[in-house]
Amino acid sequence: MLTRRRLLAAATVAPFWPRTVQADWPQFRGPGSTGVPADEAGLPHRWDAATNVAWQTKVDGSGWSSPIVSGERVVLTSAETGGGHATPRGGFYEGAVESPKPDEEHRWLAHCLDLGTGKALWASELHRGVPEVGRHRKNTYASETCVTDGKHIFAHVGDLGTWCLDLGGQVVWSKRWRPVRTRWGYGTASSPALHEGRLYITNDNEDQSYLVALDKATGREIWRVPRGEPTGWSTPIVWHNEMRTEIISMGRNKIRSYDTDGTSLWELGRLSSLAIPTPFASGGLLYVTSGYHNSQERPIYAIKPGASGDITLPEGQTSNNYIVWSVPQGGPYHPSGLVYMGLYYTLFDRGFLTCHDARTGEEVYGKQRISRESGNFTASPWAYGGHIFCLDENGTTYVVEAGPEYRFLHSNPLGEMCMATPAIAKGSLLIRTHSQLYKISG
Repeated sequence: MLTRRRLLAAATVAPFWPRTVQADWPQFRGPGSTGVPADEAGLPHRWDAATNVAWQTKVDGSGWSSPIVSGERVVLTSAETGGGHATPRGGFYEGAVESPKPDEEHRWLAHCLDLGTGKALWASELHRGVPEVGRHRKNTYASETCVTDGKHIFAHVGDLGTWCLDLGGQVVWSKRWRPVRTRWGYGTASSPALHEGRLYITNDNEDQSYLVALDKATGREIWRVPRGEPTGWSTPIVWHNEMRTEIISMGRNKIRSYDTDGTSLWELGRLSSLAIPTPFASGGLLYVTSGYHNSQERPIYAIKPGASGDITLPEGQTSNNYIVWSVPQGGPYHPSGLVYMGLYYTLFDRGFLTCHDARTGEEVYGKQRISRESGNFTASPWAYGGHIFCLDENGTTYVVEAGPEYRFLHSNPLGEMCMATPAIAKGSLLIRTHSQLYKISG
């Protein structure tokens, strides 16, 4: 166990992105994909469907894309049919879990709401047609999260298309993608990453997996590299570290790093048989994890900059020249990891939380059951104000005190199914449930 003095020292380690960045939430999990806002002022730690709710707005259609925030605009996507839509199912399944391919026409929409009032500013139709592929029961036809550069919105559905919209909702350009076979018909879910003038998209499937770079101004394909990967759902990130800029893309076989021209820099094996969590960087280290509950390998890796070639650890080894620390069987299935105040937190789908020193990997505390009342957890955790927040599929957020001792504080129910990871911006917490978008503010 770590001493309090060592933990206080660890808490002074700054995240890898500047604390002076604007208080927008431009992509999945926000600045740096960390799940930690740049400004924690005024954010609430208690709410329910009637308390600390600034507004709630019904969102037509279904989708688990997370909201993003650009200025005073909130953007998210959905897919709807004329006959309504069934509520997705959460939890774990045995046997077939894909939903039958629908035969009714769908409309794919991008929605923009005013952050201050929740009023709908516009809803732009991206595509209309009958889906050509199916989806997992927990998945939707609008699960990929948009990304923005503050001037344009980039929406994406991995087996359908990518669209660039201006801030008024007009489509500037679009690019169609051919349908691909995914494992057991689960569908796609990997969101795009944006850096400078390029949009980076990973599409791991059963036909031909690839990483592609698009010109954000025109949608023109700049380069594409094949990936020796089966179906995966992890979102790539851009890791701008002290040595270089890298595109980090998680797979089921390997996690790979590429430079901005698509050249392979390094790769790392010994991963879980399904890849869902998103990598992220904090305090100068890159954190990657995967943990399908039926896999023997369920690792967490903390990696420092400068690696090259194959850095896979031999069996029984937990570190090398570039892997600072690892936990061979500590990774989660769906939620991404979280670093806050010098500690690395893992939220497990079945309702447990663990904590490690973010610099050394030393265990701070082992598996703690969050609550016997909780459902399963799909959304990734987030943190602010000295609290860790864990949102379950029933729409209840469980609040835990950040620090070296596990202390459950309270729960915040909204009463409707939720699997989307929230957004945090400008003193507001934005939670998407199955039918509503809530703005929570203190």
